[in-house]
Amino acid sequence: MALHRVKVGTDANGRIVGWQHKVVSQSIFMNTPFERISVKDGIDLSSIEGIIDTPYAISDLSISVLHPKSPVPVLWFRSVGHNHTAHVMEIMMDELSHLSGKDPVAFHLDLLAQKPRDAAVVRLAAEKSGWGTPLPGGRGRGLAYHYSFNTRVAMIAEVAVEKSILRVDRVVVAVDCGVAINPDVVTAQLEGAIGFVLSSVLRNRITLNKGVVEQSNFDEYEPTRMREMPKVEVHIVKSTERPSGIGEPGVPPLAPAIGNAIFAATGMRMRSLPFDMKTLA
Repeated sequence: MALHRVKVGTDANGRIVGWQHKVVSQSIFMNTPFERISVKDGIDLSSIEGIIDTPYAISDLSISVLHPKSPVPVLWFRSVGHNHTAHVMEIMMDELSHLSGKDPVAFHLDLLAQKPRDAAVVRLAAEKSGWGTPLPGGRGRGLAYHYSFNTRVAMIAEVAVEKSILRVDRVVVAVDCGVAINPDVVTAQLEGAIGFVLSSVLRNRITLNKGVVEQSNFDEYEPTRMREMPKVEVHIVKSTERPSGIGEPGVPPLAPAIGNAIFAATGMRMRSLPFDMKTLA
């Protein structure tokens, strides 16, 4: 479980001039063999990865973190801390773009002006998704970008919302992972990441009753079904840079891309995971 509180200051042109970010999250590395490399000065760095190393041009960034103690043991989810930090960062970026009256793609590109590899990934996803072309009522596109494990991934989700029913129809992915040694593996990892995390966006959560986990099997923690899987299009940036990670970077951008697409379709913000679509009924 993780709780984020973010305050952002902007100037008259909608540019970010200050970002205060507070994270409350139980440490996943303390009291494990990895503590010596992942915990510094009492801070589990995995709780703020994706914030502290953001590629965005934020001139005044303040981060604080609190690790509450709990008798419930936890370990890492695929993509470690990036799965929740990316969600918060990218939902905020979308909110800020709309508050400033700017297109989300343009807003991202402005913040990535000094990061050409990152900006190129956002541009490629926008181009391949048909960003800016009209969609029927009840449909929307949402953008999310995240840098993790030295890999750059942009996702644009296309969703349809009818009352409280959400359908994710299409996800366009652009990725720069350096030299793609085996492009089929890169594509498969990104497709697999989307299938893996989609059920956590739509429904899955772990709950406790008198200290006991209530979910015991896949009937109560239901994986993504084939009927739910969106069309996935993966576009790999040609690169001569050193190869980087691909097993985990496909996870972080999906939830915020879907959340931002829901906003585009309905005007309603979904911030907490999993999304509770009943609030849209």
